[in-house]
Amino acid sequence: MKLLANPLFLKMVVLFFGAAFAFLMGIFMMRRMHHSLVSEQASLQKSAPSADSFPLHTYHAVIQQLKQQKHELTALQQTERRRAKASENISVAVLSNLSAGVLFFGTNGLVRQANQSAKSILGFASPVGMNAEEIFRDTQAQSAAGQRPLAESIRYALRDGTLLRQVKAEYVTPAGEHREIQVTVSRVTAADASSIGATCLIADQTQIAQILRQQDMRREMSAEMALALRNSLVTISGYAQQLAQNRDPEVARQLAADIAAESAHLDRTIGGFLAGASAATT
Repeated sequence: MKLLANPLFLKMVVLFFGAAFAFLMGIFMMRRMHHSLVSEQASLQKSAPSADSFPLHTYHAVIQQLKQQKHELTALQQTERRRAKASENISVAVLSNLSAGVLFFGTNGLVRQANQSAKSILGFASPVGMNAEEIFRDTQAQSAAGQRPLAESIRYALRDGTLLRQVKAEYVTPAGEHREIQVTVSRVTAADASSIGATCLIADQTQIAQILRQQDMRREMSAEMALALRNSLVTISGYAQQLAQNRDPEVARQLAADIAAESAHLDRTIGGFLAGASAATT
């Protein structure tokens, strides 16, 4: 009891309990700090992969998008190639079925394309790679301004872009066959209005020229026939008038013979004209 009443002893007891409480509080705080550090470290470990995976995920997304765009671009290019091929096939089909010849000259003056009609009219197996001088040689183009070498006109059209419209020319094939042709040259431009060459349209008018010549000949023959028929009719009419006025039997027989001879001559003339007209139409 005396010990409990001792103030010094009581101070020591209070200090002891205070130190014990402080020790326990220190241990508690250390454990709490340790737990907090462990939790924070675990949280960092869990969040670190997601932080690293975010750029990787974005990279894969961009790569996938680029692949998709490349696929779309490839499909678009294939579509454009198919469309261009279809358009080219249509152009070739149209050119091959044209009765008129078509030559396409490049800017260098050489033929880049020719349809079958052009080959047949010009008499070349393939004029591709030839220039206008080699194809048309001494062919002269006939226009209102006079005669001019056809190759020179085509060269000017290629150089200056001038239109050469429906000029006529007498063309001789390498095999020596004569052609009456009509040529039209026009410039071909790209989308930016730059020249990419010229087309040469060749129409074979040989048969038309022959028909026109035959018509001219028939007109001349018709005129000659009309004149001959008129002369024969006038002669026969004169003989008939003399026969009617003359009573001499001998003179009458002679006039009748003359009328018969003139009639036979007229019959031969008409027969020859009809035979020639029939031969011209067949």
